[in-house]
Amino acid sequence: MAVTDLSKLNLSELKGLQHDIEQEIKNREQEEVRKAREKILSIAQSVGLPVEQLIANVRTKPKAAKASTVRAQYRNPADNEQTWTGRGRKPRWVIEAVEQGKSLDEFRI
Repeated sequence: MAVTDLSKLNLSELKGLQHDIEQEIKNREQEEVRKAREKILSIAQSVGLPVEQLIANVRTKPKAAKASTVRAQYRNPADNEQTWTGRGRKPRWVIEAVEQGKSLDEFRI
C-alpha cells in the first residue's frame, strides 16, 4: 500500500481526497451487502427455504413482556380503599402513621 504524505497536500487536495475516500467506502459497503445477499440466497436455496419466509422471521418483533401487577402488602385501616405495594414512594397515610410511632407491620395485609 502506497503511503501518501498528507502534510504536502493543500486543503483543496485534502478535501478531494476525503471525498474520494468516502465514495470508495460507500462503494465497498454496497458490495459487501450485495455479497451477503448472495450468500443468504444461496443458503436459503440449499435448504429449500423460501427467502420470504427467512425475511419474515427476521422482521418479527419480539413480544413485549407483560407488565405484572404487584399485590398490595399494606392497607390503610382508616380507608380500606387505600393500599400500598411496599414499592416506590410511601403514600402520605403511611408516612403520617410512621411519624405517629406506628409500625409498618400494623398495616400489613
